[in-house]
Amino acid sequence: MKALIVVITVMSLAELAGAVPGVTVRMTSRHAFVPKTLTIKVGDTVVWENDSPGVHTVTDNSAFASAKQDASMPAGTEPFNSGPVEAGQQYSHTFTAPGTYKYFCVPHEADGMVGTIIVTK
Repeated sequence: MKALIVVITVMSLAELAGAVPGVTVRMTSRHAFVPKTLTIKVGDTVVWENDSPGVHTVTDNSAFASAKQDASMPAGTEPFNSGPVEAGQQYSHTFTAPGTYKYFCVPHEADGMVGTIIVTK
């Protein structure tokens, strides 16, 4: 029972601190999303954290892609774009439709900063 109380307290503190629940993808100074490929379920939220000193984006919109294959999403879903995510900042997106989403970082796409989210039912 004591362990259960500790877990509930920790979860409550995280909620009070404004933490976004979800799966975390790191944006690194090596111009990479870590992990590069992630499998989640419909309704899950992915939180991208910029732990590099530079600015990154999380973009799934072929209008911004140099290589159109770096951005794709299931039919009927809307493109997303974080805009600039500064060092130490986060961006989150909740996935509401199953399928494969390919995304990239606008300033570092040519460096291979691309990722994939696979959303299952």
